[in-house]
Amino acid sequence: MSDTLSALSNAMAATVAQAGQHVVRVEARRRLPATGIVWSGDGIIVTSNHVVRRDDRIHVGLPNGDSLPATLVGRDPTTDVAVVKVEASDLSAASWVSSEQLKVGHLVLALGRPGQTVQATLGVISALGDGWQTSGGGRIDRYLQTDVVMYPGFSGGPLVGAGGQVAGLNTSGLLRGVSMALPSETIARVVNTLLTHGRVRRGYLGVGAQAAKLPHDVAEAVGQETGLLLVSVEEGSPAQEGGLTVGDIIIAVDNESVQNLGNLLSMLTGDRVGKTALIGIVRGGQPQELPVTIGERE
Repeated sequence: MSDTLSALSNAMAATVAQAGQHVVRVEARRRLPATGIVWSGDGIIVTSNHVVRRDDRIHVGLPNGDSLPATLVGRDPTTDVAVVKVEASDLSAASWVSSEQLKVGHLVLALGRPGQTVQATLGVISALGDGWQTSGGGRIDRYLQTDVVMYPGFSGGPLVGAGGQVAGLNTSGLLRGVSMALPSETIARVVNTLLTHGRVRRGYLGVGAQAAKLPHDVAEAVGQETGLLLVSVEEGSPAQEGGLTVGDIIIAVDNESVQNLGNLLSMLTGDRVGKTALIGIVRGGQPQELPVTIGERE
């Protein structure tokens, strides 16, 4: 028994040492630094957006003890991802594993480097689910929850599997009181977008809305029971220019059903910015469609 525990203990320590080569310290806020992951050997670092409180005077502490100034490449608050860059060419980039290879019960390590050395905590993957929408409208490709203890400064660090590969980016900035990680698919999509454009584009209508139950006859006609009642329409917004008014009930975007605010936010993706969408509404008890050119959220 002692030999088994000793072998497991040594294997875990080896995994931390291996993965720790890709873990850096991110100094971008007052007081406690946070953690980042080396995305590429040429100095690209991915971390959590909520720990990057300033756009300049950012420093990154490398595994070898050096501290280098960093520039902010871009950030996406809706998925809590930020990318910074240091002038380096020989960093050790992390290897990522697809979320499809993860299972509930898999052992995982959460790593952080809020100080000079790597810290670690052990847990299991406690829940895996489908893709979901954050409160800011960001799309997370898969729900990934763990029972690891998120110590101060661990946000932005890696969730590491038994094979030493990174299974996700740990964050405490999206769901209060839940230890969760952003899966590799989400990180890759957002990082590549930030490297290309410096930001993640989000669609914008300019409305305030709340879920509302449709009248029985209307619900039968359109095949759904609820829609989004517009309680405000911003002056000069895409919604106003497209003819939407307070009291309209949005039921679809390009024939895709809208029954709650989450549905609408998930449809206002960057690829719709500048394009005309057919907004299905109920006005005066009658379903109709209005062409609205989707704007871009600031």
